[in-house]
Amino acid sequence: MILGMSLSTFVLVHTVISIVAIVAGFIVMFGMLKSTRPGGLTALFLLLTILTSATGFLIPPLVSDKLLPSHIIGALSLVLLAIACIALYAMKLSGSWRWIYALTALLSLYFNTFVLVIQSFLKIPALTALAPGNPPAGPVFAVAQGVVLVFFVLMIIGAIRRFRLAV
Repeated sequence: MILGMSLSTFVLVHTVISIVAIVAGFIVMFGMLKSTRPGGLTALFLLLTILTSATGFLIPPLVSDKLLPSHIIGALSLVLLAIACIALYAMKLSGSWRWIYALTALLSLYFNTFVLVIQSFLKIPALTALAPGNPPAGPVFAVAQGVVLVFFVLMIIGAIRRFRLAV
């Protein structure tokens, strides 16, 4: 039992939160490219991404005595999200806080998407056949993660350049 839920229910809730966070994050990211003022969807993205990272620490075998790559990604994501929240809500995106927000928010979205790709290769039989192992390995997996990385590098550069709010 985790937080009063069976393991399978908890993992399902964690997965749904993650997917909704990613979808909201993509909408927020494309909004940044259009210089859309952050609103409720941005708050939802940040909140759900924080929940995704935090709840990930509770899923076995993550509850262990040794440091795992998933712990590092989760902790880094939480630090980035804290900075994004400070930039958005405390500093009101003033001055350099605008690009700091864009960078940290979108890096946290990248980490969430990175994990989604890994989990997809682990859980979807057709993808598992293309890149077996835990963690997945091989050229198909490397190309998939490479495409995700290049996409996010381009989107982050675009958001930093284009995300301007009218005063």
